[in-house]
Formats: sequence, structure tokens, C-alpha cells
Amino acid sequence: MTVVVKLGSTLVTDGRGQIRRSLLRARAAEIGALARGGERVIVVSAGAIALGLPRLGLKRRPRATPRLQAASALGQVRLQQAWDGALRREGLEAAQILLSGSDLAERASYVNVRNAIDTLLASGVVPVVNENDATATDEITFGDNDSLAAQVAVLARARLLVLLTEVEGVYTAHPAEPQAELVAEGDLAEGLSLGHGSSLGRGGMASKIAAARLASAAGIPSVIASGQGREVLAPIVAGEQRGTRFAAKAGAASAFRLWLRYAKPSAGRLVVDAGARGALVEQGRSLLAVGVVRCEGDFAAGDAVELATDEGVAFAKGLTSVGAAEVRGRPRGVEVVHRDRLVLYGGS
Repeated sequence: MTVVVKLGSTLVTDGRGQIRRSLLRARAAEIGALARGGERVIVVSAGAIALGLPRLGLKRRPRATPRLQAASALGQVRLQQAWDGALRREGLEAAQILLSGSDLAERASYVNVRNAIDTLLASGVVPVVNENDATATDEITFGDNDSLAAQVAVLARARLLVLLTEVEGVYTAHPAEPQAELVAEGDLAEGLSLGHGSSLGRGGMASKIAAARLASAAGIPSVIASGQGREVLAPIVAGEQRGTRFAAKAGAASAFRLWLRYAKPSAGRLVVDAGARGALVEQGRSLLAVGVVRCEGDFAAGDAVELATDEGVAFAKGLTSVGAAEVRGRPRGVEVVHRDRLVLYGGS
């Protein structure tokens, strides 16, 4: 079974462009122990941009994309070297995998990534994954490494996603406030006011909760917990209560439907009438153009679109057989989305 462990920039780096080597060695030691116990571990590690900023003479994360890309290119080398050195101390090999959003958005490349990771894990290698910020743009970015970690967990069909941070988990208020209490169960985190990313990273507690819920919906339990100290991963993987745990939702879908729902971005939306919705949800039928009330967006055949009711409630996503122009004509008999290329949000 596979465990995905994500570490953010503020854990991996010290805020001055230096790697927290003692922390990496501690987590690598635990990863080594897990590997010797039969667990397969994937590391999702941020930190490339934070490590590259000082080499550009910068102290804070810039907004300009070219500067971010340059910082990532400079820092990624140091980040991978650090993980490689820490894992080698445990007798493990580290592999580097850099992903862009488009790598997971297309089914063929998604399967290729999954096959590569499976092969590395089967060979006893620890994949160290990061977003390919040197080439990513706003249109294809994951947004933060929490989202990337959840996507990797879904792709690898992991048994557990661990999101490590500087605090013990999700709190009811800022951890520094005296009335703040640790939230043990993820369902209790609903509606909390949560912080955003640091000056060096994009993620915050809100993004971690969103990632944990994504994994949970895909049937993967998640834990948000502190990444500091000697024993962090071992008790979490063993099931001890640490941090904030998000239970897995029942009813895991097929690999294709997981990809379609969570990795393939929607290029448009189709509003369907009640009859079409009933045929899709209750009878397992395909969507015909005659049942489409409104077509939103400019998509081509093979793109993903959300399906929604006239009240605006999205209930499914599917891969289209035809483009938007043809759908808008509402020709009778034309199949817009085949039932085998459809995933219902309430099930598989």
C-alpha cells in the first residue's frame, strides 16, 4: 500500500533560503522505517522557489511569473539534492518527478505518470514530486502543493494522504490565540475562518482542508498534522490520533472516473432538463443533445464538461463526443456524453 506525504515550504526551508536538513533527515528516517516495514511512500515536497529566491536577490515571493519560474529552476536542484542525500542515508534511492497540470489533465499522460510512479515504487525507489513551476503558467498550475499532493494520492490509489505543516492540525482559531482548540475530525472544520499561504509558499490551512476533502471524496483518508519532531509519520500511519483526520468516503470509483472527476478540468457546462437528468442519474443512460437546455463555454470533442440542473446544481462531469457548436444546435439523436465517459458526483 502507498502513503503520500506532503511537506510545505515553511517546513523544508528556514525562511532564509536554507534547507532544514535536520527535519528532512528526521522525516527520511521515518520513511526508511516505513519502507522496511513494507509501505510504499511518495513524497510531495515544496521548497524549490523558496530555495531559489536568495539566488535572485529576493526575500519574498514575487508576483511576476518569469521570476517565479527562474527561482524554481534554481531551487529545484538544491531541493532534490537535499532529499536524495537524506534518503540515501536510509539506503533509499530518490527519483525526481516534476508535474504540470496538463500532465494530469490528459488521460494518456496521466496514465504514463501513474505507470512511472508504480514502477519506481515497485523498485523500492521513493518518488519526490513537485510542481514544475519552471514551465507552469496560471492556466495549467495546480495552485498549490496541497492540491498536487491530493491529485498524486488519487493517481497512486494511496491508502493515506499526510499533509505536514508547522502546527498540530486544524484549529478553531489562530493557534496563538488562547481559545484556539485543535479539531480532531475533519467534518468539524466546516465553516472555520482559515489562513492563507506564507510569503514563500502558496498554500495555507484552507488549501490543506480542500486537498484533504478531495482525497476523502476519492476514498482516501487524510491527516493534517505537524511535521516537526522525532516521531511524526509512524504514529499517523499506524492510525494513532494526531492532528486533524479526514475519513474516507465510502464507494471508491474506477481509476478512469477518479481521473475524470478530480484531474480533468472542465472546459464548459451543460444545463440539462429534468428528463435528461433522470435518464442519466436513475437509468444510467447517455446524454443526448435534445436534453441540453443551455450550453456554456467553447469546448471541443473530448473535453470535459460539467452537467447541471436549471437551478445551477452541478451533478456530473463527462467527456464530450461533440463540440459546443454542434450541441447548441440541439440535433435529435446526437450523443453528447456517453454513459461510459460520465461520472456522477453522488457516486461512481
